[in-house]
Amino acid sequence: MSTDTDHIDELERALAALRAQAPRLARWGRSLAERLTDGARLLAAGNGGSAAEAQHLTAELVGRFDGDRRPFSAVALHADTSSLTAIGNDYGYEEVFARQVTAHARPRDVVALLSTSGRSENLLRAAQAGREAGATVWALTGALPNPLAELADEIVAVPGTTATVQEAQLVAVHMLCGAFEAALSTEDKAVGRRAS
Repeated sequence: MSTDTDHIDELERALAALRAQAPRLARWGRSLAERLTDGARLLAAGNGGSAAEAQHLTAELVGRFDGDRRPFSAVALHADTSSLTAIGNDYGYEEVFARQVTAHARPRDVVALLSTSGRSENLLRAAQAGREAGATVWALTGALPNPLAELADEIVAVPGTTATVQEAQLVAVHMLCGAFEAALSTEDKAVGRRAS
């Protein structure tokens, strides 16, 4: 029987797993700051709630997370509805992200894929397309093992229900953005202040 606090208890377990992976998220933030400052881009995708978190991540990079600074190139692949629906119609939903990754990803870019199950075929194909393009593939997933984790270059995985994993993904996105902004040079931050 479920109690009023079962969800909170499960979220605490997920956050404890995320805390153990905090050094990886900090490293991702530093790497992303270096890459995006040098002209690379982040391509992000997910399905459902994970799509919302992927789009949250790109919004924080193009806009701002905590402080003024210049904008950086980050694209949520599921947000381009014309491409998404045309590719889905012509090639099947399994290809909606992979075809966009093939079109846009270059070496030094990062393809960030968010999934609670790690089993969505459209994300698995996007991971493969990212690797073929020479991009780095990062995955934020639910519990291991899962196929997406096996295809990604690096992963952050947390256990839990779909809802709990999505909640932990939001925390992970904010941790990544915090590390990203902390790693930016004083010059990059000054550019943002001059623009505002």
